[in-house]
Amino acid sequence: MPDILAIHAANTPEKIAVVDPARDRETSFQQLNALVNQIVRAFSELGIKRGERLVWCGPNSLFVLAVIHAARKAGLVAVPLSYRFTGEEMAYVIDNSGASIVIIDAEQSSVIAPHVAEIKRVRHWLSFDGDLELGFESLETLLAVQLDEEPDEPSNKDLATAGSSMIYTSGTTGKPKGALRTTSDTETVFALLVALDLQGADEVHITTGPLYHSGPLAFATMTHSLGCPIVLLRKFNPSDWLRYVADYRVTNTFSAPTQLKRVVSLPPAELDKADMSSMRCLIANAAPVPYALKEEIIKKLGSGFLYEVYGSTELGVVTVLKPEDQLRKPGSCGQPYGPIGVKILRDDGTQADIDEPGELFISTRLAMDGYHETDEKLEESNDGNWKSVGDIASVDSEGYVSIRDRKKDMIISGGMNIYPVEIESVLHEYPQILDVAVFGIPDEEWGESVYCIVSPREGQVIDLNELRDFAVSRLAKYKCPRNYEIRSELPRTEAGKLLKRHLRDEFWVGRDQKV
Repeated sequence: MPDILAIHAANTPEKIAVVDPARDRETSFQQLNALVNQIVRAFSELGIKRGERLVWCGPNSLFVLAVIHAARKAGLVAVPLSYRFTGEEMAYVIDNSGASIVIIDAEQSSVIAPHVAEIKRVRHWLSFDGDLELGFESLETLLAVQLDEEPDEPSNKDLATAGSSMIYTSGTTGKPKGALRTTSDTETVFALLVALDLQGADEVHITTGPLYHSGPLAFATMTHSLGCPIVLLRKFNPSDWLRYVADYRVTNTFSAPTQLKRVVSLPPAELDKADMSSMRCLIANAAPVPYALKEEIIKKLGSGFLYEVYGSTELGVVTVLKPEDQLRKPGSCGQPYGPIGVKILRDDGTQADIDEPGELFISTRLAMDGYHETDEKLEESNDGNWKSVGDIASVDSEGYVSIRDRKKDMIISGGMNIYPVEIESVLHEYPQILDVAVFGIPDEEWGESVYCIVSPREGQVIDLNELRDFAVSRLAKYKCPRNYEIRSELPRTEAGKLLKRHLRDEFWVGRDQKV
């Protein structure tokens, strides 16, 4: 079957595919497809074979979108890499993924450049939109000599991993791990489009978050699959976002609550001039959406377009809460759609009653294949068809799901998943530290913020300013604790297990939800 981008380029060649307001540039589907074809041909010239892994990294841009499409068309496994990582974090993901080629925005290439020589499996390092670092080739130079016609169909199209993705997410080991997905399900995807009212050819999407995050990536590429344009924001600015929604008659977006809070926090004079009349589907996700924020969005921006979804990188979108239910169902993240099923189990494996909290298990055809190069797996119920990412939830009499807590200690701050074990493992390297606990505490702007309690070695003194600098030098900024505290001892069981919940609960007293 022809590639979906090639179909749109043939059927609607002049239709705008990408709008880049910052650069005042518009790219048609024909032009985008031509650029993608050049990239695919460059892969072939470099000897990159179908099924190999490609790491891409950079803020939202035309080249990033084109590389995403090219990876699919070339049958490669696309591996998004956060441009907010440190060089060490980037190097780990690149090496662990087994990538053959890395394509990175020149703005970030200097971060990974010191580690290039260490990563032996990468055969080609490419950068774009800037000066070259030592060891990198210019993507633009490679493309200058490539034809823009459709590439030949590969002969080995049956490779199971071709045209798939592997998004890295952290886990209990403290190291990121790749969630490999090689298949999708047409029925489930179509059911999601129907549930979100994303069916027409007149959609216009605006990127509110970075495309390396699974949610923004999924909904942006879904819009292109429908043959509709994307308004591409390199970085989020609430004033620009609000203006572009009106200027380009945006119909849908995917946003974390933090960005939405920044929009509704704009001065009244600016909000009074806002025009959200084109918006039909504003999807809030990546963190629990506070009820007060929903009320503020509806009051200041309008009603009838706010959706909330619940899902994960591993299992995709699981539930949808529609606009008419946003205020009627406080605390809920909606109902499952299409063929997706949910059930709540007690610790003994029996079915929980209505409104009784338990572990949420999900049946979906959008589940990942598994984690790359690790024995870690999602928890499954007895029959193996139901999987869990460790959330505690309840289901009411109407079938609406409410997330109550997380079994795991993952922190969601500003829509970003942060895993305490990874941070703790870094802080344990600080010489004066004996013990450390990292967890999330309530934060009105970010949902949760990273909090750290440390205890010193006997006879040692911990300088918190030095510790803060130590963390900043080794971790991406958004992972670094915002606040630190010193205690003489941390609570542990006789077996040595850290009782982190005892510490965490001190900060969540009096709140209905614990996330």
